[in-house]
Amino acid sequence: MPEIRNPNLDSQGSGPGGGGGGGGDFRSLMTFTFLALAMLLAFQYFKPKQDTPAAPPAQTQQHAPQSPAASQPSPSNSAAAPATLSAPSSTPAVVATGELETTVENEVFRIVFTNRGAQVKHWILKKYSDTSGKPLDLVQPQLASQFGLPLSLYTYESDLTAQLNQALYQPSATGSLVAPASLTFHYAQNGVDVTKTFSFDSSYVLGVDVAVRRNALPVRALVNWPAGLGDMEEYLPSSTTRSTLLTQSQIITSIDGKQDTIAAAKVSGNATTEQPYEYAALSDLYFATAFMPTVPARATLVTLHNTIDLPGDLTNPNSQKKPNPVIGMAMGDVSGDTHLRIFAGPKQLDVLKNVHSTGPDGKADGPTLEPLIQYGWWGLIAKPLYLALRWLHGVLGTGPYNWGWAIIVITVIFNLVLLPTRFMMMKSSLRMMRIQPKVDALKRKYSNLKMNDPKRNEMNTEMMALYKEEKINPYGGCLPLLLQMPLFFAYFKVLQNAVELRQAHWFWLTDLSAPDPAHILPILIILSMFLVQFLTPSPGMDPAQRRMMAFIMPVFMGFFLWHYASGLALYWITGNIINLLMQVGINQSSMGKEMHEIAARRHQKKSSSGSSPRVIQGRR
Repeated sequence: MPEIRNPNLDSQGSGPGGGGGGGGDFRSLMTFTFLALAMLLAFQYFKPKQDTPAAPPAQTQQHAPQSPAASQPSPSNSAAAPATLSAPSSTPAVVATGELETTVENEVFRIVFTNRGAQVKHWILKKYSDTSGKPLDLVQPQLASQFGLPLSLYTYESDLTAQLNQALYQPSATGSLVAPASLTFHYAQNGVDVTKTFSFDSSYVLGVDVAVRRNALPVRALVNWPAGLGDMEEYLPSSTTRSTLLTQSQIITSIDGKQDTIAAAKVSGNATTEQPYEYAALSDLYFATAFMPTVPARATLVTLHNTIDLPGDLTNPNSQKKPNPVIGMAMGDVSGDTHLRIFAGPKQLDVLKNVHSTGPDGKADGPTLEPLIQYGWWGLIAKPLYLALRWLHGVLGTGPYNWGWAIIVITVIFNLVLLPTRFMMMKSSLRMMRIQPKVDALKRKYSNLKMNDPKRNEMNTEMMALYKEEKINPYGGCLPLLLQMPLFFAYFKVLQNAVELRQAHWFWLTDLSAPDPAHILPILIILSMFLVQFLTPSPGMDPAQRRMMAFIMPVFMGFFLWHYASGLALYWITGNIINLLMQVGINQSSMGKEMHEIAARRHQKKSSSGSSPRVIQGRR
């Protein structure tokens, strides 16, 4: 639950003689829980953007960095490299006289090829748009201009790579094609003969077949996606309408159904591995391009790493610039000829689960791309929560604000499901409050003992005997909290990874995957968290802990949600409002009134004795 408050705190005081029994243990657990949440959010927000690139363990070869359109020589360049590179060839020249474009489209994409290098100039996803409202182009223009275009070729010789990616190929068709279709580019000159064939259907997947010959011998040429994806708007000029969030990217690979993820900062440049990859993907939070070799046993993967300087504060173009990693990858076949299927599209569950890698039988029936949606440890809980959120959106219809309303409704349901655990915590707290005078008497009995005195074990023994006599589990209030936390973190991951929230509107929020531009929700979160703490009695809670709960935690959460997706902030404020209403109701119930009466008596007793500084007390 977004505002987790265990009423057991109401009965736990520090009386004379120090802490003992279940109260101190629960306060420790409560503090630990908030610290764990703080660490999670701090890791997400402050995690290092730059590290010294380190080679992954699976590397088999390391090559010097290459220029955007070139690479360095390697002994494994070709399946059978010729001894004389300049040997004459009788192959007739096949070269176009000028640059031409061919557009291929279906219902989900429009891809614009240029015959210069037989590469992709634009890869438009028709169902998605950028921040300015234009159709999303997966080819990031600034990165492409520096490091190369998608579906270029990567070889281990800089001159050959430059030749293959600058040559004017003859296309089998120009103008416009509608899928299903195929498109072939052919180039031959000076003993080099290249054929690149692309096949298209109605999905986000296309087939790629590449054959490069030099003096009739095969050359290992890999299909290349040199740098980044088109939703990385931080590289656009600051004068354009763009997102000011830094896009986190990684390379994800799968071997024998086991996935491995390498963060951008740790990707090694020009490192070659030869492993039976089912797929290798360049991925960010919402989109991915995945290479799926037709013969995984012969797959070759090269990871690419470059840097571009970006302002440290994307909202201020004049702020100090820092290097930001730009990653890419290339995949081929050790035989020389490359045969791949390539997915380029959204990380949407229904889309990914229908894209299969190559299985042992050579057919597209291997593991799906669904694991590209990374819920981490919380996958078993997060996926059902995501399906519930999507189902509810379907029930609400296709209105402009319905993803926001779906988040609100599912949060209400989420809190109602967890309501019994809140009452369990309340009942446990009340029982603890009733026996608190006996607990305090035990503490006073042993108050003259030092913390390391062995006789303090006698106090603990008597304390547990008291709990047993009163039929109280001192940790009874902690268990419901432990049930709530996995659900909270799983829902956090759902809202963080749902591509459906990208560009989704809700009143003044124009993108539920981006921070609240007016910061209204974070401010309301701070106020609502403070009100919940103000209304909740904590008669014996340590003043320092009380101040942290009442002030520091609301400000802390508001600060982090200031920079997080507004969809997550919408969930949090909805939960806070529910908690606020529930606390008001609890305060009016018989149990709530009894808890407040006990709290008032304890506070009056401590105030009259001068044993405790003034602290905030809950209000009815």
